[in-house]
Order: sequence, then C-alpha cells, then structure tokens
Amino acid sequence: MRALEVIDGFGASHACAAVLDRSGARVTRGDLDRPYEWASVTKLCTALAVLVAVEEGSIALDEPAGPPGSTVRHLLAHASGLGPSDPDRPLTAPGERRIYSNAGFEVLATTLERRTAMGFGEYLAAAVLAPLAMSGTRLAGSAAAGLVGPLRDLLALGAELLAPALLAPETLREATAVAFPGLSGVLPGFGRQDPCDWGLGIEVRGHKSPHWTGARCSPATFGHFGQSGTFLWVDPVAGVGCALLTDRPFGAWALDAWPDLSDRVLAARG
Repeated sequence: MRALEVIDGFGASHACAAVLDRSGARVTRGDLDRPYEWASVTKLCTALAVLVAVEEGSIALDEPAGPPGSTVRHLLAHASGLGPSDPDRPLTAPGERRIYSNAGFEVLATTLERRTAMGFGEYLAAAVLAPLAMSGTRLAGSAAAGLVGPLRDLLALGAELLAPALLAPETLREATAVAFPGLSGVLPGFGRQDPCDWGLGIEVRGHKSPHWTGARCSPATFGHFGQSGTFLWVDPVAGVGCALLTDRPFGAWALDAWPDLSDRVLAARG
C-alpha cells in the first residue's frame, strides 16, 4: 500500500507504520522490531489491564477511586475532575468536564495494585502483555505514558481492539462507547471539543474537529495518540486500523500529516 510511503516525509529519524484488519497486519513499512516510546498510547494497555481486572472481579468500574465522588469509570474516562498532573487537587467535581489527566491513570494504577496485591507493572505484564504476545514491550515509567515497544507489539494490541480475544466482546463494546456523554473538554494539541467524547481509557473520535485521525474515519473510530509521535486507531465500521511509531515528538507537523495518512489508508481500501 503506497499510502504508508508518506511517513518517509514526517521528518523523523526513524518511523514505521502498518495497516491492519481483523486478520492481522496487512501491510507494513519500516522496522517492526525497533522499540519506540509509546507515550500516551500506553493508556490503551493500562485500560485493558483495568478491564481484565473488572472481568476477573478484582475491581469494579463503579467502585470509588480518586477524589470524593469519583469512581474507576470516571478515572478511565478522564471525568474524575483531576487535572493533568496533580492527583490530590481536583479541578472540578466528578462528571462535570472532560479533563485529560495523566494523574488519573496513576491513581488507577495504585487502585489496581491495592485490589490485586501486585505491582502495576507485574499485573500489566501478566494480564495484557504476555497474553497478547507483546514480548518486546516493557513498562519503563508511568501507567499513563511509560511503555516502550516495537510496532510488532502495537499491531498485536490493534488486533485485540479490532477482534477481542483477551476481553469479552461486550466489555470492549462498553469501553469504546462514550462514557459520560456530552462532556466538553480539551483534546491535547487539538483544542476545545464540545462534546469531547471518550470511552474507558480509549478516545472515541465522534465528531471532533480538528482531530488526529482522518475525515474518512467513522465517528466510531477509537484509539489514542502519544506525545512521542505515535498513534493507534481502529475503525470498526471499516474493519481496519492504522499504527504509527516515530521518534519525532508530536507537534505542528502532525496536525496535517496524521489525518492525511489516515485518509490515505482508508482511500486505498476503497
């Protein structure tokens, strides 16, 4: 697929990308085994770990966690009221605004540790990375942004999001539906969105504009991007996904380049 050739012009020292469908990777470009920092794409794996714990009965989506009145569900959906980095000083009451919060994911990790009596990295490896055969990926930092791994492993994650085997399909459907509909907020790098749709740790495209996915992507498209110049989205309507890893940090260059790549991928599939 010639659509992926555009990554050569992204200005990164290293970049790789792939298109996948429910049967796996269909076309790739670049080194599948070179590790990259995933930054906030990490949140997809953290969310899966929490959802696995929910299915196991170790934790519940509606149990209290975070600031007063907040739950695990609020934390996953960036609706707990916590700001970006301070886990101790909420900016609003839960459920009032969509405030993108790394701090909320740190609280999730701590909550999961208490419920499972395992370190977060240990639980993540056992519940998500090992079952998905993501053997090249490791947690080198926070639960919000600390994964480092290769494209091969990001594709395994994308395949799970398109055709779940680790999670029950109904669990993934709940996670990719809009949680707390109607909340406004700021999508980092793309400005205020009203509404700013989000699922359970997974961003839902909805009708956001501007957005890092393409205009051809359906409103049901979901995924995440990272400040390290990375993204993963899947469009369940088209049955296709796209993964990108680079070593060029997110910036103005990505505002047009990423949507263009996404549109090229979908146009190439007709």
